[in-house]
Amino acid sequence: MEMDTPEKVLQCAFGFNNFRPGQREIIDLLMSGSNVLAVMPTGAGKSMCYQIPAVLTKKLTIVISPLVALMDDQVAGLKANGVNAACIHSGMLRGDQEQAWIDIKSGTSRLLYLSPERLMTERMLAAVAKIETAMFVIDEAHCISKWGVSFRPDYDQLSQLPDLFPKATISAFTATADRATREDIASKLFRDNGQIIVQGFDRPNLRLFVAAKTDWRSQLMAFLKDKSTQSGIVYCLSRKFTQEVADFLTARDINALPYHAGLDPSVRKVNQDRFMSEDAVIMVATIAFGMGIDKPDVRYVCHLNLPSSIEAYYQEIGRAGRDGAPAETLMLFGLDDIRLRRMFIVQDGKDDVHKLREHKRLDSLMAYCEASQCRRSALLAYFDEEIEPCGNCDNCLDPPNVIDGTYQARMLLTAIMETGQYFGATHIIDILRGADNQKIREKRHSALSSHGSGKIYSKEYWQAFIRQTVAGGFLSINIQKYGCLEITTRGQTVLRNDVAFHFREMSDSKLASVQRNSSSKNKVAVLSDSDTAIFSQLKSLRLELARERTVPAYVIFSDATLLDMIAKRPTCREEMLEVNGVGHGKFEKYGDVFLAALL
Repeated sequence: MEMDTPEKVLQCAFGFNNFRPGQREIIDLLMSGSNVLAVMPTGAGKSMCYQIPAVLTKKLTIVISPLVALMDDQVAGLKANGVNAACIHSGMLRGDQEQAWIDIKSGTSRLLYLSPERLMTERMLAAVAKIETAMFVIDEAHCISKWGVSFRPDYDQLSQLPDLFPKATISAFTATADRATREDIASKLFRDNGQIIVQGFDRPNLRLFVAAKTDWRSQLMAFLKDKSTQSGIVYCLSRKFTQEVADFLTARDINALPYHAGLDPSVRKVNQDRFMSEDAVIMVATIAFGMGIDKPDVRYVCHLNLPSSIEAYYQEIGRAGRDGAPAETLMLFGLDDIRLRRMFIVQDGKDDVHKLREHKRLDSLMAYCEASQCRRSALLAYFDEEIEPCGNCDNCLDPPNVIDGTYQARMLLTAIMETGQYFGATHIIDILRGADNQKIREKRHSALSSHGSGKIYSKEYWQAFIRQTVAGGFLSINIQKYGCLEITTRGQTVLRNDVAFHFREMSDSKLASVQRNSSSKNKVAVLSDSDTAIFSQLKSLRLELARERTVPAYVIFSDATLLDMIAKRPTCREEMLEVNGVGHGKFEKYGDVFLAALL
């Protein structure tokens, strides 16, 4: 079958019969030469939107990608589908780079993957200028915007492309961009001469949990209890903590691998390759790991520290459930995380406008953490999207109690006021609980009216209470004064008894109760014993083929494709081509061996 329409490319090359929502609209715009910024949730099929036009055009398409591993995986996946593509990067042998360029010049390959650093060199720009280029594709486009969550200076140079290649179509794709970021990207790449398509941000297959951090070890083990056969990511803030968590899990015979900048690059590569190719692997990582990770069957993402913003959080949890199957997320947070995040912002250069913006972003994330309504509604509201309560988050499954905490708030604010707004949470809690320690005695704080006023409440209670007053804007943490608590204008209204303070009651058993009450809709489909055995055989076969070809296992076939094989039980070529994800190219390479395994 000749691939002369988007539908035929979709079916023959990629093995799918229907486009996902939004894909065809974007493809048509790009085919007509319109510049497009597409914001689509992770797993919605962004790459298909530019790969199909690239297959149909006779000219060159250049994809700018942030990571070498992502480029290699994308090219391997395209070749497995019978689509000629090439990449050029410093990790390749010189001879392989030269051959890739020969293939591009001859037209053998019309899809070229480059990093922004490589493309924007004088030599590469001169070479590309000699070849008629139909389209530039900027993947992970939020990296170009200083308004975005992951700004990279090398990406900023891409704003020159409209001037250097005025006849080329420019497209940009991301899963994470609020309104300000979208407008900035469009201004830089299109000079506002293009369309912004927002396909939506909702990932309904992700279950959202957020909990106060009390004991990360026990909380993490509780979260992992029913996930021994699944792959997931555990994010940590520092290299040291990342290694500590990985060692903790490994000591309990859990297949966990560390990934952070303190490791030798060869170790990081081995660990990433294992995570991408094997089942039931936990990657314990800093945020250095993740952008562009195309593993579709990550079943959970856990944050043991507070992310930097809602955009960062959304991007990181988006690495779970890319295949559309149910996945879980958990974020643990505490006052120390808030203090550290504030400190990072204060130390981040001299741009005061940027710092103010980052403080506001952190405020939004803290408000999300302490939200008492549907967690997904609160998350999507940040991106200007409204939904009904989802029924698939901790607050929907186990609604929190909201009580009047004005009396306790006035106790807290009084203690802070009486000590000159000069101390952090630990000392203020000691005062409220009537502690008798060296610091209390040295400062003579036992004589304060607030000393012991809150002793009927536990330390954990006051920690949660303070988090909520900070999240609600009643208190602020002054980083320049070593994290001391200060009363805001809003807090003064509570102190004067002009405004009530409502408190989201916390429960240490909340996570466990939410998991007990989990609705069946978030469970991965359960296979019969015989189908489970066949699924295991197909995965073993897939892993063997992947290792032979040194590609991630999902490049051969995704889990969703293997499950569709089991459901449809094809017995011949025609029936195998009806399986989602089996195109003509993949059938020629792997069809017969998988048909044999199914018999």
